[in-house]
Amino acid sequence: MTQTLRKVITFDEFAAWYPDNPRQRYELHDGVIIEMSPPTGDHEEIVGFLATKLTLEYSHLNFPYFIPKTAFVNPVESESAYSPDILILNRPNLVNEPRWKKESTVSQAASIPLVIEVVSTNWRDDYHKKYADYEMMGIPEYWIVDYAALGGREFIGKPKQPTILVCCLDDGEYQINKFRGNDRIQSATFPELNLTVEEIFQAGNLST
Repeated sequence: MTQTLRKVITFDEFAAWYPDNPRQRYELHDGVIIEMSPPTGDHEEIVGFLATKLTLEYSHLNFPYFIPKTAFVNPVESESAYSPDILILNRPNLVNEPRWKKESTVSQAASIPLVIEVVSTNWRDDYHKKYADYEMMGIPEYWIVDYAALGGREFIGKPKQPTILVCCLDDGEYQINKFRGNDRIQSATFPELNLTVEEIFQAGNLST
């Protein structure tokens, strides 16, 4: 579970306060500091597997992308700051990001071709709050990787099934495609990506 520290602060205060502790992660949700639970081993194996596969893909395509170790997504005119599990950044646009150099923070969709959240116990944040904010920002593609089938039945079915939702922006709104089992992921950012849901979930010694 996440723990919430209820004092309301600004993003600038959050950035100045953020502790130098690599084992502890925090996010800012509408001015409220959220202490994130430590990830499980399965979670980290899936994150590592996906980061490796996507790095190979954009390197092969010679795209000017990279995955930062630690960076924040700050929705415009919002006192929020998210630290995605995987954040792919478009290096050439970072010169237009006023908070990048000092705070490793991005706010423009042109900087973020793809963002991925691997679902933990705070699944409502990924399916509701972050979904809405990433859509509002105009981030072209957002994956919700629900390997443990934690999300609501409206998202992953009844009975619940491990699912990957790929949300692609179309006329300002996300269109959702759901993938399970041996389905090959269909990505607008990486249309040649050859990766199945089962391969991703088996990275955490799990199966669909």
